[in-house]
Amino acid sequence: MLKILNVLMPDNTRQTITRPYIDDLIIDGSDLLALPGLIDPHVHFRVPGMEDKEDWQHASVAAIKGGVTTVFDMPNTKPATTTAERLHDKFNIINTQLTEVNLPLRYKLFFGADKNQFHEIVKVKDEIVGIKVFMGASTGDLLMDDESSLHAIYALAKAHNLLIALHAEDELIIRNNAKRYAAETDFKYHSIIREPQAAVKAVELVIKLTEIYNVPSYILHISTAGELALVKDAKLRGLPVYVETCPHYLFLDDSQYPDLAGRGKMNPPLRAKADQSILWQALNEGVIDTIGSDHAPHKLDEKEQPLCKCPSGVPGIETTLPLLITAWQQGKLSLTKLVELTHDNPQRIFNLPINDDLVLVDIVNKRTLIDEQMATKCKWTPFVGIELYGFPRYVYLNQQLFDCSKF
Repeated sequence: MLKILNVLMPDNTRQTITRPYIDDLIIDGSDLLALPGLIDPHVHFRVPGMEDKEDWQHASVAAIKGGVTTVFDMPNTKPATTTAERLHDKFNIINTQLTEVNLPLRYKLFFGADKNQFHEIVKVKDEIVGIKVFMGASTGDLLMDDESSLHAIYALAKAHNLLIALHAEDELIIRNNAKRYAAETDFKYHSIIREPQAAVKAVELVIKLTEIYNVPSYILHISTAGELALVKDAKLRGLPVYVETCPHYLFLDDSQYPDLAGRGKMNPPLRAKADQSILWQALNEGVIDTIGSDHAPHKLDEKEQPLCKCPSGVPGIETTLPLLITAWQQGKLSLTKLVELTHDNPQRIFNLPINDDLVLVDIVNKRTLIDEQMATKCKWTPFVGIELYGFPRYVYLNQQLFDCSKF
């Protein structure tokens, strides 16, 4: 039996927690916070096809070090996960890689929406967590930027009782801006090219489709005040619209491009401080449902290229919890809200079975983020140099206890 004594709970009480374990082990929890295992509903672990950037051997360690015990992986791999055969191949590769590092990370997979492969959805409907739609281009070759195809995928999701997760940016706005600013080299133009209106226009369409088909829509990486206003109205009308934001929108903004350069390039892009302030307000009001890391690693030498060649995406799975714990200590959110965003809401939205995963978080000691100490294969973080609290000390998963200091 595992016993954790006098540990802080999210309701600010002190309790003793027990869990089944192979030995009798007692842990002093007086400087620890107990949280349920985090659910990260948005990761890109890059397998298959981009293992030079990330793989499940490294990413699973990064997840455990970040207190994450369940992840949902995205389909924009090489090849994209758009057929039953590719999905099953991906399952086999992932299971092999997790076995190699003996980490029982819980995971589910999104299936990619491809207008040429719609017939494959019925084959996998019971094996996937949802369908992923890219309304705006990002890493990979999945793109559905015509409204007729979006109607078709919503009709299929309705027929098979599936949720749709959406990268909601308007591709036409982005392409027109990219032509207009093609000669610009300052990274701030990434936020200008992918302007807020691109996100707002796409979210308007998502809400329209949700209303027509009554299909649950999970809008990924929301970043602007305009999107939030639309979502708030949709929720008040009772539509099944759910939204995620990411740590980089909560803790970074577009004024930091001079320091971040390529480390700050992701899709959607960094936004203004005013948007960030409204994100925090929406988070605490319950308009935002979840926080996903959008862990999307690229090699650091790729990120050091000029704007036009620098790929979009940043790692983040092992820094989400320390960032949020530090925000809690600064009074920006409550522990109960943190648990809602990182566990309770994703469990409810995606109808996940209950488990007894547990994260024991050090809330006394702080640490400065250093690239070389990151467990992700790409070995860097956009938050390098930031001093944070809230690093997990132990993670209990599948009746095993992992000491995070040993990774």
